[in-house]
Amino acid sequence: MGWRDELTTLATERGPALVGYAYLLCGDLPRANDLVQEALARAWARPGRAHGPQATEAYVRRAVLSVFLDERRRATSWARKRHLAVGPTTTPDPTTRTDDQLDVQEALTGLSPRERACVVLRFYDDLTVPALAGRLGISEGAAKRYLSDGLGKLEAALGPVGAAPEQLTVRLTEGDRR
Repeated sequence: MGWRDELTTLATERGPALVGYAYLLCGDLPRANDLVQEALARAWARPGRAHGPQATEAYVRRAVLSVFLDERRRATSWARKRHLAVGPTTTPDPTTRTDDQLDVQEALTGLSPRERACVVLRFYDDLTVPALAGRLGISEGAAKRYLSDGLGKLEAALGPVGAAPEQLTVRLTEGDRR
């Protein structure tokens, strides 16, 4: 099976999982669909060697993360330059979501793009700190810092994460080895 065949299979069989992953990063379903579509288009345009379904999915997930971070950087840069007269933004209908979903979504929006990416990669992709740092192309110390800051902000907004704070601190300082 070739690269494009694997991408086609991935898009049809794992598309909802990829959209769910993108949704955790951006918090908006239409934007999540766009992130996945852009990542698949980038992967399609740069044919690689087929290494199996898991490697192909990992490649596309990395592309989704790159597209998300690129868009956030671009939006932040644009926000500094755009005019002050901006119309009101629309918000999704809160009656279609549970209170917990709204709380988590609101808490995630309070994180910087790197903090949010670190938290999502750590808890959704279940990556260790070294793997997380490698995926983002940053040092392990920076990954620990982003993760720690992000968890601190989430705990401030939502309450304790589940592990005792001293256990969490020990795990983060030991490189989060499992």
